[in-house]
Amino acid sequence: MEDTTSTIPATQPMTPTDHTRTVYELIGGEARVKELVDRFYDLMDLDNDLQELRAAHGPSLDNARNRLFWFLCGWMGGPDHYVSQFGHPRLRMRHMPFAIGSKERDQWVLCMGRAMQDVGVEAGLAERLLASFFNTADWMRNRNT
Repeated sequence: MEDTTSTIPATQPMTPTDHTRTVYELIGGEARVKELVDRFYDLMDLDNDLQELRAAHGPSLDNARNRLFWFLCGWMGGPDHYVSQFGHPRLRMRHMPFAIGSKERDQWVLCMGRAMQDVGVEAGLAERLLASFFNTADWMRNRNT
């Protein structure tokens, strides 16, 4: 069976190839999603090649950190924390105020790839997630640079 997770629209939950467990379960549940999100945002402050990405988030990362955690839990097949608080994610609409081009997309995906590696996400799962993250980040672009 062909794995089509990389073509799922950005607002649809990711479906695992292992149809007996959700991506949320495969990654290790809420604690692991939180660990991944925390590492993702920590890397923005640590890695010099992510300065533009960090600058786009303003002085505090707390709000972004919480929202990404809540969103990813549901997107990966776990609890819908984000939807229960804010309704449908409407990712593209919510990100329109931010200039997102190829550079921002690439930095976001690079940062998430590093975060997954740092927290030890299994290589096959990380590869599938990264493909979905890239497609979502590419769909979020609102400028051509």
